[in-house]
Amino acid sequence: MRKGYVQVYTGDGKGKTTAALGLALRAAGAGLKVFVCQFVKNQKCSEHRMLGRLGQAVTCRQYGRGLIRRGASEADIAAARKGLHDAAEALSVGGYDLVILDEVNVAVYCGLIDVEDVLGLIAKKPAGIELVLTGRNAHPRIMEAADLVTEMRSVKHYYDKGVKARRGIEK
Repeated sequence: MRKGYVQVYTGDGKGKTTAALGLALRAAGAGLKVFVCQFVKNQKCSEHRMLGRLGQAVTCRQYGRGLIRRGASEADIAAARKGLHDAAEALSVGGYDLVILDEVNVAVYCGLIDVEDVLGLIAKKPAGIELVLTGRNAHPRIMEAADLVTEMRSVKHYYDKGVKARRGIEK
C-alpha cells in the first residue's frame, strides 16, 4: 500500500467490529500483516478461534476487563493504557500493514484513555499503514481526523425482542 488511511466505524448499529475483522481477513488474504487491539473486551468469541488459525498474519490482543457499567476502575484504565501503548508500538516498529483499534471509541468515551492520545496515534501513523478505529460514540475530533467514517445506524434489531447473542453470529 502506498498510502494507508484512517477509517472509523461508529454508531449504535451492529457491525462495527464485524466490518473491521472482515477487513483484517481481506488484508491477511492479500498477504498483509494485521494487529488487532481490542479495548474493553475480555471474552474470547468465535472470531478469536478463526483469527488464531491465520497464524502470523493476524495478531489479536485484548486489553479490557469487560463491560464498564459504573465508571472505570484503575484496572480498566491500566488495561486500556497498555493497549494504547502496544498499538503505538505496532504502528511504529511492529511491521504491520493494518492496525485495528477495536472499541477504542468506547474506551475514550468511558474515560479509559484520553482523546488526545488517540489523536496523537493518528498523527504519528506512518504513511503506509491502514488504521481502523471502531466503537460507538466516536469523538468528533477523531471523526474529523479520519479519512473515512462509517456510521452504523440501528433501524431494527431482534435483540430488542429479547434474542440473546448467538454463537457464530453475534459472538
